[in-house]
Amino acid sequence: MLLQLHDVEKAYDSGAGRVSVLRGVSMAVAAGETVALTGESGSGKSTVLHLCAGLDLPDSGRIEVEGQDIAAADDRARAALRRDAVGLVFQQFNLIPSLDVAANLAFQARLAGRQDAPWVADLARRLGLADLMDRYPEQLSGGQQQRVAIGRTLAARPRLILADEPTGNLDEETGDAVLDLMLGLVAEAGVGLLLVTHSPRLAARLDRRLLLKGGRLA
Repeated sequence: MLLQLHDVEKAYDSGAGRVSVLRGVSMAVAAGETVALTGESGSGKSTVLHLCAGLDLPDSGRIEVEGQDIAAADDRARAALRRDAVGLVFQQFNLIPSLDVAANLAFQARLAGRQDAPWVADLARRLGLADLMDRYPEQLSGGQQQRVAIGRTLAARPRLILADEPTGNLDEETGDAVLDLMLGLVAEAGVGLLLVTHSPRLAARLDRRLLLKGGRLA
């Protein structure tokens, strides 16, 4: 298994006191498998992805990526895991303003030591970015920035992709093309994909669908 969660719990402090977000969540994603995580807004879907990426830590339970317990790892080890094995596509684009599209696309792959210029060029073409390579993030629309963020993740050929509404800022046709790219990478390279989506149509295209409700998997 690429990803395993065992009885994960997470709560946050609020003005009204401690709010429980996840209550004993257990799940797994295997190599070559695609899993859709669905649920209402505020159900904890994005929290699951942040925990799986090691950007936050569970209050209890275990999260293992390629057998490595994230909570037991230090900050450097978690950063190395994100660099080498995990690809993140979140709702915030997090593009580097001082880099053009070409450099943003290649950035993660370069960090991981897996720079592949032909692959980046192919991604740019398939994402409709080939004519925008010399532009900077501020010169792009929100949808174009989202496509760059997705391409940056795929360029590094991660073994596990964690995606939070990756097509939310795209029109249906472009969103379908982006999902095709992700599903193609899973099929070709045995990558695992955990994708948060509100779209039943997109969720139906993945291998499995999990529903998060009240902090638990229904």
